[in-house]
Amino acid sequence: VQLQASGGGLVQAGGSLRLSCTISGPTFIIAAIYWFRQAPGNQRELVASISSGDSTNYADSVKGRFTISKDDAKNTGYLQMDNLRPEDTAVYYCNADLSVASGGSWYPQDVRGQGTLVTVSS
Repeated sequence: VQLQASGGGLVQAGGSLRLSCTISGPTFIIAAIYWFRQAPGNQRELVASISSGDSTNYADSVKGRFTISKDDAKNTGYLQMDNLRPEDTAVYYCNADLSVASGGSWYPQDVRGQGTLVTVSS
């Protein structure tokens, strides 16, 4: 199973970006998708998560500005980022908790993707 993040770029403060996280591979079910970010010199932080039942959680710093969602039919998760601030500048990563079919059984698998850079200019 592979996970591909995309959608990063350069945007002015107050602008918007939408990140995508596409999962591909053998038969699987998405249990949860997570978006993390890491700014230079900082630890990686959890930005948002969404469960299989579409229950969402957000870091306090992005509540009201970011929206996480997923399209199970497209095996894709999204992070809509509005009213971006310079402090949102970071490499954004998506992770997914999956149940993967193999040999007639289902197995949990944690998949991590490469990051996509978001730069917000003031």
